[in-house]
Formats: sequence, C-alpha cells, structure tokens
Amino acid sequence: MKHTEPRSCKEFSMVKWRMRRRRTACSGGGSTGGRSVRMKIKRLQKLIPGGQLMQPDRLFLRTADYILHLRLQLNLLQALSKIYQPSI
Repeated sequence: MKHTEPRSCKEFSMVKWRMRRRRTACSGGGSTGGRSVRMKIKRLQKLIPGGQLMQPDRLFLRTADYILHLRLQLNLLQALSKIYQPSI
C-alpha cells in the first residue's frame, strides 16, 4: 500500500479516523470492550455541559441537542459575518 501525505485537513482527518478504527478493530473484545465504552462515556460527559451528572441514555439525548445548538450558533455567526463583512 502506497503511503502519501494528506493534502487537506479533511484528508488528514480521514486518515486519522481509519488508523483509529483499524486500531480498535484489532484490539480483542471481551472485557476490555466494556471498559472502552465506559471511558468514552466519561470523556463525553466532560465535553457536554452538565453531562457529568447524567446517565448514558440522557447523555446521548443531551449530546444530540448540544450538537444542534452548536450548529445553530455557527449558522447565526456565519450569517452575521456576511452581513457585517466589508464590501470590497
């Protein structure tokens, strides 16, 4: 397999994701699988505001809401930047 340098951030992200997926697929399963899921939930709880006190089912719902909230903020800021962008 020929190794080439990624040309963009998106390509770099895909390469990184493939490597991570390959690494997790190679790791056994068994009891380490549950520990891995718990670690990921703990990490997600730290990322989501108020997530540290939530059970996983509520955490996943809150995560979806938070992603939607961030997307709406991004859209609003992009629209505002277009309005206030100086015309050249």
